[in-house]
This record gives sequence, structure tokens and C-alpha cells, in this order.
Amino acid sequence: MNIRIETERLILRPFLEEDVDRLFLLDSNPEVMRYVGVKPLTQKKQSIEVIKIIQKQYEVNGIGRLAVIEKESNLLIGWSFLKYLTDEINGFKKIYDLGYRFLPEFWGKGYATESGKASLDYGFNVMNLEKIYAHAHSENVASNHTLKKIGFVEKGTFEEPDGICIWYEKEKNENI
Repeated sequence: MNIRIETERLILRPFLEEDVDRLFLLDSNPEVMRYVGVKPLTQKKQSIEVIKIIQKQYEVNGIGRLAVIEKESNLLIGWSFLKYLTDEINGFKKIYDLGYRFLPEFWGKGYATESGKASLDYGFNVMNLEKIYAHAHSENVASNHTLKKIGFVEKGTFEEPDGICIWYEKEKNENI
């Protein structure tokens, strides 16, 4: 998969094996993983497996989460983009889901908004999707705010093992 998206401050590109250290830093952070429904990783080899899983999604589905690189520092600061969901969630499957996750020191800088808008633009204008979905834990105020800010419409809630999630949808013809 050779998707590369540049925004004013970010580069979104496929994950590489050399991203393992920064991905482990992200996924081992309890603050980052608080609303994810997955325990923080404890060993770097788990991050290697995560990268392999994402690379397999690129191969099988032609799409998957992308590494987000901050241009100014040239550091991997998180991930963002669309994922093709093959497992059912909230009664839906075989849908495109927008997601993002960033290291805490990069929170509050608008990176989720910037990468989210770029992801939506790609999904609607390059992939020609009619609808994109997203969800966030009901207590994750920042993530829910970001999804609404980039034009997602709240469509209800559903229960996950770690709590209540809010379900969002965005149609192609709706403004960002």
C-alpha cells in the first residue's frame, strides 16, 4: 500500500517495522489506552505484532491505520486514518471506520482534527465512499468533540465491555 497524505503539519504513511519503538511508546501508555478497551502493551514484541497485523490489513483490505509523522520533529506521534472493519461492531460490519490515537504530549494541538479531515477527504474523494463511521467511548470528551468538529453526526450509543460508546456517521455530501 503506498498511500501518503501530507497536511500542513503532518505526514500520514503506512507503518514500517522501524516504527516499533514509537508505536510501543504510544500503546504502552495507560493514559493513551484509557478509553480503547485494550490494556496497555507491556513488551515491544507486541508492537511488532501490531505492525504486522496492520500491514496485513493493507494487503487484504487495501487500507488501514496510518502512522502520523509530525513534520517539524519528524517523529511518529500517533496514528490515524480509515480502517475497513470486517468484524461486527454496533450491528455493522464491512464498513470504513475513522480512528486516531496520539501520544499525550501531542494532544490539544489539533492533530486529530487535521489528520481526521485529511482521512475523510481521502475516503470521500479518492475512495469515493458514500459514508464513513466512527465511535468513541462516551467519557472520552476530547475524541467526541473532535468527531463532531470534523462533521460526524451522533447516531446513538452502544455498549462495549469497557463502557458505553457513542456511534457516529458522516455522509459524503455533508460539510466538514
